[in-house]
Amino acid sequence: MWIANILGGTAILFLGIVIRVFNISGLIAGYNTAPAAERAKYDETALTRFVGAMLIVSSVVLLAGGLFSVVTGAPDSVVGISWFVFLAVVIGGVVYLNTGDRFKHRA
Repeated sequence: MWIANILGGTAILFLGIVIRVFNISGLIAGYNTAPAAERAKYDETALTRFVGAMLIVSSVVLLAGGLFSVVTGAPDSVVGISWFVFLAVVIGGVVYLNTGDRFKHRA
């Protein structure tokens, strides 16, 4: 089961770095399909930095769970816990992202 953590964590880490460093908003679901008038209301740099950081943090959780399991020989329950923490980070980040006007341009 640790292999899923390593592979998933690596893929998410790659996406997080690409989104954060290169400001590729086209990889953010919902934002990439919004009309241009709606996208103009948002600070794209702040949005991509937050989404990228959220993905990087969530990937570190998965990688840490997988690597900890391999190094210490811990049971699969440790890997399962890392997936719950991963989900908590992603759900918490999405809720934070969609509540309030945190990423809209200031008038």
